[in-house]
Amino acid sequence: MIFIIPVKKNDKITVTVSALSSSGSGIAKVSGYTLFIPQTLPEDLAEVLVLKTKSSYGYAKLIKLISPSPHRTAVPCPHFEKCGGCQLMMADYEYQKEAKRSFVENALSRIGGIDIKVDTVGADTPFRYRNKMIFPFDKKGNWGFYRERSHDVIPLSDCLLGDELNKDIMNAVADYMKKYDISPYDEENHTGIIRRVFIRNSGKEFIVIISANADFLPHSDKFTAALRAVSDKISGIILNINKKRTNLVLGDKNVALWGKSTLSASLLGLKYEVSPESFLQVNPAQTERLYSLALDYADIKDSDTVLDIYCGIGTITLSAAKKSMRAIGVEIVEKAIENAQENAERNAIQNAEFYCGKAENIVPELLEKGISPDIVILDPARKGSDEKTLTAIAEAVPRKIVYVSCNPATLARDLKFLAGLGYEVKKATAVDMFPHTAHIETVVLLTKAGFKTN
Repeated sequence: MIFIIPVKKNDKITVTVSALSSSGSGIAKVSGYTLFIPQTLPEDLAEVLVLKTKSSYGYAKLIKLISPSPHRTAVPCPHFEKCGGCQLMMADYEYQKEAKRSFVENALSRIGGIDIKVDTVGADTPFRYRNKMIFPFDKKGNWGFYRERSHDVIPLSDCLLGDELNKDIMNAVADYMKKYDISPYDEENHTGIIRRVFIRNSGKEFIVIISANADFLPHSDKFTAALRAVSDKISGIILNINKKRTNLVLGDKNVALWGKSTLSASLLGLKYEVSPESFLQVNPAQTERLYSLALDYADIKDSDTVLDIYCGIGTITLSAAKKSMRAIGVEIVEKAIENAQENAERNAIQNAEFYCGKAENIVPELLEKGISPDIVILDPARKGSDEKTLTAIAEAVPRKIVYVSCNPATLARDLKFLAGLGYEVKKATAVDMFPHTAHIETVVLLTKAGFKTN
């Protein structure tokens, strides 16, 4: 039987939203056909416009609410409807936490075949939490964010997820560009100078990185003076040279225009210096909870050797080193490894060592040297780990694996693979690092089959 799609593009229809997708869009069924509708919630009765149809699902846009969901709340951001960066800002925070717990449980069950109750750790402050923001410019010199699934810039006056100082910094950059006729980058023609502004902060200090399609910044002395006048919290201004025709945020070369080239940060009682290229979790308060939870799951003994894969600047490695006999960090980004080694020295930690390279290569080399980890901690990017790395981990036979993930789908896939290698999921907790978005971090404890946890 051929299924006939009951709606077509540009149809205006009334629907009741019945569920929420893991991407944060509401789901409505029309004669069995699935429509994904951003900025809607379960129990919304709404008029929508059909934008696109495929064989088994389609997309629609909210036109107006007829009867709102009881989970709705007032949206404080004037850019919410156009921006798309905060998929769940229209939902009250308690519902957001419950929805994200469901995202994780559903992914583990559906993809990984793992049925387990997931705990949730919410944020005390669901606004102004991000310590990293990246702002592009449109052709008119307005700063903002890219519209979802596009490179069209939505002009902003502020972002409620970032520090209030960000808007003052961005306005100063925009004023400099206008005053000295400095053109924004044009992706289509590969012309113009200012590509993006990358702001990182630790609360106490900020570094501002200007990504430019040029070898130098015109009137750079005027530029640095203008930024320094914004706030004495700004501790460094950096020019990042990015002349390649690429969507990468940063190029390979940094030039210090003024002040420091790294950001000073603290985490779990340790001090860190972070370079522009290096990864650092975006929500400091929740990062403390996330990493504390990971270390609690690991339950490290002073005789243990801990292997931290995708270690970045060494945040988890160095915290693990304080509890263990030996801690080893593995990371493919060379600059991050340099930061990690410097951070070990900075914190007078002598039982931590770092290797730059692919984990799938480093782990077997460690085994050949007779180094066998008791505990493995891994915190990969959204794409998750890979089978070679997971196989190498299992061949090292650690008694525990602690997996920290920012993507429930790839987490579930990797846990299923590890289950096939003899590891059992014991417990999992979702930590909301990204309030008002559909993203969620999860910490999972796995043990070798037959090992009893305390």
